[in-house]
Amino acid sequence: MSVKRNPVVLVHGLWNTVNIFWKLRSHLETHGWPIHAPNLTPNNGDVGIEVLAQQLHAFVEQQLDSHQTFDLLGFSMGGLISRYYLQRLGGVKRVKRFVTVSTPHRGSMMAWFRQNTGGIQMRPGSHFLKDLNQDTHQLERIQVTSLWTPFDVLVVPASSGRLTVGQSLKLSVASHNKMLRATNSLEAIAQSLS
Repeated sequence: MSVKRNPVVLVHGLWNTVNIFWKLRSHLETHGWPIHAPNLTPNNGDVGIEVLAQQLHAFVEQQLDSHQTFDLLGFSMGGLISRYYLQRLGGVKRVKRFVTVSTPHRGSMMAWFRQNTGGIQMRPGSHFLKDLNQDTHQLERIQVTSLWTPFDVLVVPASSGRLTVGQSLKLSVASHNKMLRATNSLEAIAQSLS
């Protein structure tokens, strides 16, 4: 008898599209997860994370039945978009499991090279992150896993990838984007969604 899986919504990050998830999507679908993934625009940080979270909210409302619980995975800035959806737009009432992959929960020094709204929001100590991090306890209502690698050169310091609630897993993966392709990461994601 096959296990019934929750649908999983995949949320991409800065400069990404749903194509970043090609290997992860294939892996999860092979193991029985129904996958949904919005293309959020613009994907370059020119609008605030809260604007992209509104797009995520609209996508969920269109794609999933209003009574359907689902799991949520955010990659990089997509983890912050997902957190805004969960913590500010009521998503925590619908999501059962939340997985972040290489997400700068406390910001990244690399964001200082970005002068647009999204970049400013991802700087360590930004008003946006302070506000979002003041009530992470909301996420204790769901199953949360944050996956990060010490070799991440886009999330600096890499330890910013650890969320203060739920389970945090440090993976030996060579780079930021490989967190969506490396075998040990794919297995950790699947385990986190099980």
